[in-house]
Amino acid sequence: MPDPLVKRYEDNPILTRDDVPYPVSTVHNAGVVKHDDRYIMLFRSHRHNGRSIIGRADSEDGIHFTVSDKPFLTPSEQGKFARYEAFGVEDLRICPFEDHYLLSYSAYSEHGVRIALARTEDFEEVKRLGFITQADMRNVVVFPEKIDGRYVRLDRPHTNIQPWSIWISYSKDLEYWGDSERIIAPLPYHWDEMKVGPGAPPIKTDRGWLNIYHGVFETMNGAVYRLGAALHELENPSNLVGIADSWILQPEAPWEISGYVPNVVFTCAAVPEPDGSVKIYWGGADTVMCMGTAQIEELVQLCIDHPRTN
Repeated sequence: MPDPLVKRYEDNPILTRDDVPYPVSTVHNAGVVKHDDRYIMLFRSHRHNGRSIIGRADSEDGIHFTVSDKPFLTPSEQGKFARYEAFGVEDLRICPFEDHYLLSYSAYSEHGVRIALARTEDFEEVKRLGFITQADMRNVVVFPEKIDGRYVRLDRPHTNIQPWSIWISYSKDLEYWGDSERIIAPLPYHWDEMKVGPGAPPIKTDRGWLNIYHGVFETMNGAVYRLGAALHELENPSNLVGIADSWILQPEAPWEISGYVPNVVFTCAAVPEPDGSVKIYWGGADTVMCMGTAQIEELVQLCIDHPRTN
């Protein structure tokens, strides 16, 4: 049997609720980035009332994290943000961009789920910029640079009208988005046949933008969340170079198979390293945080050499 493309850290999980110095029920679905030679993790936790907040943890090596004494982001209590964040903030992605970071996260309320965008330079001060979708939208990741003078994002409408798919959109100002296209759809009788959605912010390589996404398969015993890889053209990311036919990670460890939501590996973060590797972070069963490493070139090659047929 060939070696797995994603090699799990042998002492997973790397963060659990027991590591958090305030009351939470879970630790999962974290954005991670390397900032000033330190790794910053912004993780989602359920409070004991079931509503989500975002915590912060820091690390020197990207493996051993220390959680801050207080949450990083909680639902706003004033203005329009309070109205649309009342039920919680979830699944934050950290999108590096020039000299700052864009933070995209799901905001829940009685009005459904919308995507909010915030900005930080230092992870100390955070400025909420606004909502960049209507309901119902999830899993927005912003590319780390403008392409042809415009910001680019991947997203996933949360709808049963059509198969839950990955879309791409463009903006000149981060506020108004358009030229939207559906670019990756679930494939019938395939490991991602139920739905797909953006995972980590795209990684720029010489041969295209590497997109590590999640795909869902419905079984007689419930859904299984796995991770896959796709490669987008550098100059026109609406075009796909290839989508890997096979998954790159599936639930196998006990804490991925059993937990708050069983049979889930779900990523919001992948940190490229100077040696050509990438640290991939995922929530296990919506309960704990795990990590593993892969070679970026191997993931790119998988998309090119073994693409799915349609």
